[in-house]
Amino acid sequence: MSRRSGILEFAVLGLLREAPMHGYELRKRLNTSLGVFRAFSYGTLYPCLKTLVANGWLIEEPGNTTEDALAAPLAGRRAKIVYRLTAEGKEHFEQLLAQTGPDAYEDETFAARFAFFGQTSRDVRMRVLEGRRSRLEERLEKMRASLARTRERLDDYTLELQRHGMESVEREVRWLNELIESERAGRDLKGSAGGGPAQQDTTSGATGDLPRSGDDPRPDTPGDTAT
Repeated sequence: MSRRSGILEFAVLGLLREAPMHGYELRKRLNTSLGVFRAFSYGTLYPCLKTLVANGWLIEEPGNTTEDALAAPLAGRRAKIVYRLTAEGKEHFEQLLAQTGPDAYEDETFAARFAFFGQTSRDVRMRVLEGRRSRLEERLEKMRASLARTRERLDDYTLELQRHGMESVEREVRWLNELIESERAGRDLKGSAGGGPAQQDTTSGATGDLPRSGDDPRPDTPGDTAT
């Protein structure tokens, strides 16, 4: 299983722990509310859902509203399928939440983990935040050393790009410091601390503020709402 598919399974389980949803709702939450997956298709989501069902972590149920039951035949499509977390799925998700190894704070996974910090114990949050900070401090040290070696050979634009990358890492380290201080003081995060969870910066490998996009304005289509 690829790292990205593992992140997706984690996020789907976390969202369904909050409430049962059908595929369209899940896709919208993944693309907008979490902001973790920017280019996300049903062709990726539904195989993931089928795998989770096969593993016994989810069950499929028919849409439970009269409106769903009546609208589907009229529109020439099957009724929506609602996905619900099983007891085994909840236990599996809690095991994933408790993991604090390197995979929890790499660029590809940290934003997804942070999105579910509200369901994570304080000691686990601390270990993930400290691991992320340590990883970025190592990266920052390497970036500074590289810049010192190559500064004289770089043109102005390449040099500016290098500086931008360093500033992005420094900004996230400051944000992590604030979060760690709050956790140590026993304060729960109610609003945002320096910008919120982070997404990978494509120019530097660092992280920047996570954008929030609006709701998906497209109406349901047969291809979108089959499940």
